[in-house]
Amino acid sequence: MAWTLSLRKGDQVKVVAGRDKGKRGRVLAVNQKKGVCTVEHVNLLKRHTRPNPAKQIKGGIVEREGPIHISNLMVVCPSCGKTTRVRHQFLDDGSKLRACHRCGATLSS
Repeated sequence: MAWTLSLRKGDQVKVVAGRDKGKRGRVLAVNQKKGVCTVEHVNLLKRHTRPNPAKQIKGGIVEREGPIHISNLMVVCPSCGKTTRVRHQFLDDGSKLRACHRCGATLSS
């Protein structure tokens, strides 16, 4: 199932459900088909990696971000600093903007 996403890469988001509830971070990647995002410093997974000198990879236990479902995230408005739903505004020329539902300020990108 394809999700209609109001999240984009680079957005500041807050986790509203799950084990990392309350954490804030920046969206690093979005997978629209699966409906998941990768958020900075959220859902950290430990990955055991084998050393590979040809690719300059040191072995050991590496922490990296795992995907988190978009239903567990809310966008943080850069102007009012609160979590908000995303409202879509249509301009006269037909283009679409993302806006904060609370204060009406336009969201980046």
